[in-house]
Amino acid sequence: MLANIKLYLKNFDWLIFFPVLFLVSFGLIEIYSIALGQGALDALNFKKQIIFALIGFLALFIFSWLDSYFIKSLSRYWYLVAVSLLISVLIFGESIRGTKGWFNLFGLGVQPVEFVKIILIMFLSNYFSNLAVKIKTLRHFFVSGLATFIFVLLIMLQPDFGSAMMLFAVWLVLLFAAGFRKKYFFLIFLSMVVIFISAWFLFFKDYQKERILTFMNPGENSLESGYNSSQAMIAIGSGGLIGKGVGFGSQSQLKFLPEAQNDFIFSVIAEELGFLGVFLLLVFYGIFFFRCFSVLPKISNDFGVYFIIGACGLIFIQMFINIGMNLGIVPIVGLSLPFVSYGGSSLITFLITVGIIQNIIIKSKINY
Repeated sequence: MLANIKLYLKNFDWLIFFPVLFLVSFGLIEIYSIALGQGALDALNFKKQIIFALIGFLALFIFSWLDSYFIKSLSRYWYLVAVSLLISVLIFGESIRGTKGWFNLFGLGVQPVEFVKIILIMFLSNYFSNLAVKIKTLRHFFVSGLATFIFVLLIMLQPDFGSAMMLFAVWLVLLFAAGFRKKYFFLIFLSMVVIFISAWFLFFKDYQKERILTFMNPGENSLESGYNSSQAMIAIGSGGLIGKGVGFGSQSQLKFLPEAQNDFIFSVIAEELGFLGVFLLLVFYGIFFFRCFSVLPKISNDFGVYFIIGACGLIFIQMFINIGMNLGIVPIVGLSLPFVSYGGSSLITFLITVGIIQNIIIKSKINY
């Protein structure tokens, strides 16, 4: 047993772990700052986030210790669990800000869609890894697309356009990694146009349409539908080189910036820690992505390669969209900043994802 622990620690990739630890710490610092600014002297959300982080890091180490072949073998069953959760939340879930996507468990909001993201990556990675040379056929394109579409449809019914878009993006990333030809992506583009037009009339709520229209013309309604975006950009611009200091950001502390601890925590970091804080945040993300992709040639199985690519694709795209929302270069779609934003379901899910990446790397090092 002791020999196994030593072997585990020897092959544990600390260059992946420490950037994630620092990113979580970034989030905790700013969540505490926001709590004080909002007059929450008990800092309840900060305390909750610490508990979420402890649970998430425990899950990270557990999943990094498990047998990756065992994780892979359960992917089909987890897919069925995910479908059941998405149906259940539509029936029994709690509606928050117009989206019926949460279960209320012991006073805590649990968002199943966050766990569905990692389940889809596991399912598609397992599916593509079992196809070998036949991967480029039209049949596998439609089978993987149907599996993704079921999730997307159920999530759109909540409605949660941002999360649905992320699952679709994961499918695209893994299609690209699997080597599908360009004609399939052209088919996807045409389908996206049809789906967007249909969603505009059938699924999008008025506030979602306003967000898209505001993005196209941000200055027209800066005091109403464009208020969030305008305040976020003001916060970023006011941070300067070194920021105003933790707890001294006027936009977040005076409550001008809505959802400061969730969607717009990047703006809080920019305002309070300045360009240097933002630069450091992006450096941590950069180290994480660089290390994940640098180990790919040493991964000994296709499932591991697909999973790491899919997981990094999810984290990178969600990071890019969240920062883009704050900068006003993409529409506001309600996506958190990975590892940083407040939210237990999101944080725990991303840390589990890192745990599975660690698992794949450890097992590949031992068998290399």
